[in-house]
Amino acid sequence: MTNAEIIALSDRYLFPVYGRAPIAIVRGQGCRVWDADDREYLDFFASTVVTCLGHAHPRVTRAIVEQAEKILHVSNLHYSAPQALLAELLCAHSFADRAFLCNSGAEANEAAIKLARKYGAEQGGGRFEILTMLGSFHGRTIATITATGQEKVRGGFQPLPEGFRYVPYNDAAALEAAVSRQTIAVLLEPLQGEGGIVEASPQYLRRVREICDRRDLLLMFDEVQTGMGRLGTLFAYEQSGVSPDIMTLAKGLGTGVPIGAMLATERVSKSFTVGSHASTFGGNPLTCAVGVAVMHTLLEDGVLENCRTQGEYLRQRARELRTRCPRIRDVRGNGLLVGVELDGPGAGVVTACRAAGLLINCTMERVLRLSPPLIVSRAEVDRAVDILDRVLRQ
Repeated sequence: MTNAEIIALSDRYLFPVYGRAPIAIVRGQGCRVWDADDREYLDFFASTVVTCLGHAHPRVTRAIVEQAEKILHVSNLHYSAPQALLAELLCAHSFADRAFLCNSGAEANEAAIKLARKYGAEQGGGRFEILTMLGSFHGRTIATITATGQEKVRGGFQPLPEGFRYVPYNDAAALEAAVSRQTIAVLLEPLQGEGGIVEASPQYLRRVREICDRRDLLLMFDEVQTGMGRLGTLFAYEQSGVSPDIMTLAKGLGTGVPIGAMLATERVSKSFTVGSHASTFGGNPLTCAVGVAVMHTLLEDGVLENCRTQGEYLRQRARELRTRCPRIRDVRGNGLLVGVELDGPGAGVVTACRAAGLLINCTMERVLRLSPPLIVSRAEVDRAVDILDRVLRQ
């Protein structure tokens, strides 16, 4: 099928809820993808910051094939080795003692919200309110759009669940002032990806941890975008030295296979008992086998070091570009999650880059998000920045 044929079929039968680029991706290798008309693109979007190991990674492909030849699905009313192994890896390399496995970031955040409220009901004197940040993004379910601090995401879905309030990001004083007698938890992203590549300062995170400890609140980190090596460490929280009570993961955990995880300390996890929460496909053997392969690859193959090295180089090249391009207002980010803020809308730049063979996207209307796979090379960074340079000069 051609691009045109796939687009026509999709537009005829699928809900039009996505603003799709007019290409159909059919295959990929490393940091490159090809559309149905066999045109090649350099992928600096990683399919919404998902394909952390790039496309068709041999270790991941091997894990899929080997597991598919054994068994695809095991009910959570039985045990599964891949699920147990992935949970062990996640807990052994994080602050957590327990893991709940699901299918997406939204599901992971739903689980975190439920756990916080269950803990509040049992250990927190009936408290239920969760404070979240303006500019945040936590998913597309009813509860997670309510937790999201962007009005455009919530519009048209009222009435929304009660028990969420929003405070300014990176403002510890505002957070403490917002704590009420009903507050049980604080939910935030160490770096807001959909919010324009805005990073929390280590001082702010330490202050939030202190407030939570003093006011008997749970601290929940949404690391759906920042986890799994995206910022150069396995998890973003490691860079501040601030450990949460609950953390959510997805995206890079499956590098393209749908999987999510909610991790928690033993103290908090005790509020989830048999029947408290569940997911039919959560912890599926196939997705967990991929998760195990991703974890081992990140920990053993120098991927995290490459992320730090190439991320710094990407930001350096982007800052150099800023010195000769007045359209660029700021370059920011961490690891391989980089934002280039423009002086106006960025949609046209995204379109022009795609025409030139580079896939990126734009958040908050004017922040170009550069988030290539963590295996990206220096030469690929140079090629991407050169394309962006030509587009901006035009």
